[in-house]
Order: sequence, then structure tokens, then C-alpha cells
Amino acid sequence: MSNEAHAVVSTIIAKWCAGFATLDAAALSSLYSSNAFFFGSNPKLYRGRDGVADYFNGLPRWRKPSAVFSDVNAAQAGPDLINMAATISFDLAGERDDLAVKMSWVIVREDGDWKIVNHHASAKAPLI
Repeated sequence: MSNEAHAVVSTIIAKWCAGFATLDAAALSSLYSSNAFFFGSNPKLYRGRDGVADYFNGLPRWRKPSAVFSDVNAAQAGPDLINMAATISFDLAGERDDLAVKMSWVIVREDGDWKIVNHHASAKAPLI
């Protein structure tokens, strides 16, 4: 992955994990574009920062959630566009079974800052 793509993705992942650890919907939604499309852990499509905040506000209030990204891949698809794919392992401190998902983000430069414009989570288990 390019140095710029790696730096951008690493920064967003660190902020995302910190926001998830406290289920801070405002902090998490600030990482997303005003035009974001967001498919999380339910079938609903959430749109924009308000939709992203609605998603995170609707999650159970786990006491000590954490997320760890692995197998991170990033590619600079253009001067203002980065593609990212990874695995995220969620540890919910025994309040439910741990969860691992495949994650992809499309990240764009928006008003001079990098924002997630497309977020898609999917099961790691084969569907076919």
C-alpha cells in the first residue's frame, strides 16, 4: 500500500477504534462523509453522518467493546480516493460472542480532510 494510503488508513482506524471503545456516535460519525453510504451489522442502509450516528446510537451499550483491525489492505485509487479492505475482530467482553467481519471502506478527500464515503461490513462465513 502506498505510504499516503497507509498513513490515512492507519489514522482513521485509530480514531474509529477509539470511538468504538466508548460507543461515541458523534466521534465515529465525524469520520464519515456527509454523503456516506453505510452497511453495518444489520440489513439497513444508513446515509450521511446522521445515519451513521443513528446506527452507532442504536447498538447495545456494551460495557467494554473493542475492535481490532487485521489483514488491512489499502490502495490509492486516485489523488483523492483510497480503497481499504480489512478484517475487524470485535471483543464485547463476554456480553455476546466475539464477532469477526470483513470490512471495506472507500475514503475520499472532502474539504481537505479524509472521510469514509462507503462502509460495508459482511460476514466472514462463506455464503455459498
